[in-house]
Amino acid sequence: FMCDIQIKNAISGVLSDKTKEHMKLVRFISIMSDGSTDSKCNCRWCICCNKSVQNEENKSCQMASHMEEILNKSKRADEVGQAKAILGTCGVISDEESKNAQEEWQTLKVQVSFQKDNHPLIVYCDLLKRQYLCDKIVPGNRVTVVGIYSIKKTSVPNKKNSREKTNVGIRTPYFRVVGIQVDTQGTGRSTGAPIRPEEEEAFRRLAAQPNIYETIAKSIAPSIYGSIDMKKAISCLLFGGSRKRMPDGLTRRGDVNLLMLGDPGTAKSQLLKFVERCSPIAVYTSGKGSSAAGLTASVTKDPATRNFVMEGGAMVLADGGVVCIDEFDKMREDDRVAIHEAMEQQTISIAKAGITTTLNSRCSVLAAANSVYGRWDDTKGEENIDFMPTILSRFDMIFIVKDTHNEARDITLAKHVMNVHLNALQMTEEQAEGEISLETLKKYIGYCRRKCGPRLNADAAEKLKNRYILMRNGASEYERETGKRISIPITVRQLEAIIRISESLAKMRLSPFATNADVDEALRLFQVSTLDAAMSGNLSGVEGFTTEEDQELLSRIEKQIKRRFVIGSQVSEHAIIQDFARQKYPERSIQKVLHFMLRRGEIQHRMQRKMLYRLK
Repeated sequence: FMCDIQIKNAISGVLSDKTKEHMKLVRFISIMSDGSTDSKCNCRWCICCNKSVQNEENKSCQMASHMEEILNKSKRADEVGQAKAILGTCGVISDEESKNAQEEWQTLKVQVSFQKDNHPLIVYCDLLKRQYLCDKIVPGNRVTVVGIYSIKKTSVPNKKNSREKTNVGIRTPYFRVVGIQVDTQGTGRSTGAPIRPEEEEAFRRLAAQPNIYETIAKSIAPSIYGSIDMKKAISCLLFGGSRKRMPDGLTRRGDVNLLMLGDPGTAKSQLLKFVERCSPIAVYTSGKGSSAAGLTASVTKDPATRNFVMEGGAMVLADGGVVCIDEFDKMREDDRVAIHEAMEQQTISIAKAGITTTLNSRCSVLAAANSVYGRWDDTKGEENIDFMPTILSRFDMIFIVKDTHNEARDITLAKHVMNVHLNALQMTEEQAEGEISLETLKKYIGYCRRKCGPRLNADAAEKLKNRYILMRNGASEYERETGKRISIPITVRQLEAIIRISESLAKMRLSPFATNADVDEALRLFQVSTLDAAMSGNLSGVEGFTTEEDQELLSRIEKQIKRRFVIGSQVSEHAIIQDFARQKYPERSIQKVLHFMLRRGEIQHRMQRKMLYRLK
């Protein structure tokens, strides 16, 4: 007989002192990182027959952690003619179902965070689940576990016989699970710590403030000067929009993705680190040390069971939160392609080593990258960016961050930096008055994400539809101010991005509907980020940000270049540029076409980048 035990007053923080909690009932919150592909069966008790004596003996099997020891003992006992008990999947002597009883068991690995000496640490623990507790969670789920903290013997392969294992004196800890509760299942939202009634009342008063949007933006990395629009965009990312499930089973993501491009030294990494601390669920990673498997999921072989197990990556562990990717430009192109599905469909499909499954990655992506040339070069335009159009179109907002030289701004910035360093160990009253504390903001974000799922009201939807049509036709503020007719055909992805931003603004106020004011602010944020970058030519060639006239010119240049030299031949790059320039083609357009052909692998540089060789 077994029952699912859920105890709220059990010992928590068990990993702070392992020796004190040995063989005690404990409770902790963890994230499942990987698990065995399937559950297994072990024998609880069986009727063992001694053929030489023709009698039966009832043998009771011990805990699953000691199965190997029992098996070794039964081998020695068999040599002297005693009864033999073969356990679990090795087989049972009796063929009658009434003379044996088996139970399922499964081992999992979870990630647990705890505090030690005021420093946050993350460790991995093994769980042993039995019977109906098996096959209840998948990698990325956040679970509350009630179990008994135990230790087991460690075994190593025998040198003489690789199939046999020898016990060593080392003991390893594990948890015998007696109850488990999935905190994240189906919604992509984490329950987190319970909210007390007085905290809920304080959050509702905070949401009722007329300037809550400005207050939250001011509370984002207050030690960093300026970048107010970028902080407002990060606020929208932290709260997120509303995830929608269609009648046909398809879903529309509600998480906002944000990319920051620009010069080094503009506090991009500091903003990412603050978001990691501020978000209820967050995973921080650097692009240089991140691979496709590390970001999505991998399949490894468990040395204990010799079975393939699935291990979730950063985007799986950040399910329901934010994944921060620094140095996004340092990632390999193959690794960036691997997160396409995770960013738009918010799932990760695995088909490796006989494991075919789909994991959830319902998280926002906050990425930071530098220019190809180190600092942003306005004369190079889109050549500053070494990203494919497919990855750029998945970001709702793209900010170009430049370190401009302005004497008045530099003086103010220097004063702010000096003030931060001089008052590093104390918080002034002025800062406390106009900002929300980090812990309160973290709880408020989690509360809003759980309690509120706003939608556009009829007036806001009509207004956004009209603005979308105007932007598609090119009748924008840029056209009226400059007198130039330019068509920026934003796609449905950009339209859905504005909807998500509007919903996040309403969620900050705990409002069930997004109003016209939310749509106006969402359009303004989209204007100062992605559209401004597209208007200035920094995103030329990106999906949805190329004019029809420019696209026709680029296609004409590409056709003539391909006629100029056939596959297998090579010509001087300088000669091609000079030849087309004499035909009145813009030099920048020529370089743009060559850049696209190099990226697609149609041509390549040779002889110290002086010659171009045609591949296909």
